[in-house]
Amino acid sequence: MDVVASGFRTLIRRSVRRNLRGVWLRGPLPDGGAVVAMNHHSWWDGYVIAELTWSFGRRPVVLMDDAQLDRFAFFRSLGVLGTRELRESVRRARAGEWVWIFPEGRLRPQGPLGPLQPGASWMARAADVPLVPVALRVVLRGHEHPEAYLRVGTPTRDVPAGLAATLADLDADLVGSDPEAPLPGYLQLTRGALSTPERLARPSRALARLLRRTE
Repeated sequence: MDVVASGFRTLIRRSVRRNLRGVWLRGPLPDGGAVVAMNHHSWWDGYVIAELTWSFGRRPVVLMDDAQLDRFAFFRSLGVLGTRELRESVRRARAGEWVWIFPEGRLRPQGPLGPLQPGASWMARAADVPLVPVALRVVLRGHEHPEAYLRVGTPTRDVPAGLAATLADLDADLVGSDPEAPLPGYLQLTRGALSTPERLARPSRALARLLRRTE
């Protein structure tokens, strides 16, 4: 990795660790190449993908809107491609990389999926690799900082059905959870910022012990 890419990687990982409580994952991603279709409902989506792929020793090959990539060209140094670079995307998937794509085409409000474009299915067929739906929610629950949860679905050729089902499963996990505890069954990939009460817990306990001794 060159100096520019290394610098931006450091900035992104620092931002994730300072501003999110953590990143959690449920389900296995393929050992080899794949096209990964994900919902796009949060500003954090690209950063979370980068954090996840770096956690697995890979680079974040994400398809990004060409206009956005022109504005933020430094992302190319990290592995990001424009949405028109389909041949290169197929080549990278065939070479064993995870190619991440947002079938909704643009950032949408939190909630159900918007209309999906067919590019992910075409790309998976062209590269002859699995098409894996992954759902992501960045949510503020029972702590001071948002938490990022990813759930990996079953490989499919039906992107709308597969991604919708995976997102529904993740939403059900969130609805049925204790908001102050991590979701059961999810592996924490990254530890991030603690809430103020958590940061004060240890000194508060120490102060309480000291006061008991002086009584």
